[in-house]
Amino acid sequence: MLVDSHCHLDFPQLSDSIEQVVDLMQANGVGCALCIGVTLEDLPRVLALAEAWPLLLASVGVHPEATEVREPTVAELVELAGHPRVIAIGETGLDYYWHKDAPEWQRERFRTHIRAARQAQKPLVVHTREAAADTLRLMEEEGAGEAGGVMHCFTETWTVAEAALDQGFYISLSGIVTFKKALTVREVAQRVPLDRLLVETDSPYLAPVPYRGKTNQPGYVKQVAEEVARLRGLSYEALVDATTANFFRLFPSARSKVTQ
Repeated sequence: MLVDSHCHLDFPQLSDSIEQVVDLMQANGVGCALCIGVTLEDLPRVLALAEAWPLLLASVGVHPEATEVREPTVAELVELAGHPRVIAIGETGLDYYWHKDAPEWQRERFRTHIRAARQAQKPLVVHTREAAADTLRLMEEEGAGEAGGVMHCFTETWTVAEAALDQGFYISLSGIVTFKKALTVREVAQRVPLDRLLVETDSPYLAPVPYRGKTNQPGYVKQVAEEVARLRGLSYEALVDATTANFFRLFPSARSKVTQ
């Protein structure tokens, strides 16, 4: 069974075609997908998907790009993380691409999520873009390694990957790894220890080759896994076995929830 460790099925590009999305997942051997929360306002839609489909799970969090939304408290995130289909805190982190002024509110939001993850004992789903140094610094300062988690849709250098690995985090690769010019990501795909590697789609964005430019969906994580296996000189089956085992090791409650 293959796992898509990060997707956004509540987004309008996919929310009206969930049955077809699930059908393609099953046709491509994708037995589980983690649906990511990005705001508290939209969380009910994410939870509804996870409640309706046994192969879908959920996370709770407020994305670092989100403005003009309700800020979560530690207590609120911990309470929401108690939902039976929730296995992670996030998507959280830092994004200086859209916020060039590196706003302090973003850093405080990230700290809130890390504290909630430690208290709830749920792993973090971390987003970082043009903010690697601050992301790693805050993770270390707040003891993010106690909760563990994943650096999702990883696009940073191997040096950043090593630093995240040193804090106990996993590295997740998206369809970007299939882009021939994404040399930094493809190097990371070859060097991450096999027991710390995940694959994802980040759908509806970043569809892998040969679907690049189209709406992405969890069934296309197969193409991500195929390319990572090729880059590493592994069989597809070996890569699937490893990344799926890693997912359930990072999110130990997920297996029983998916098979219920």
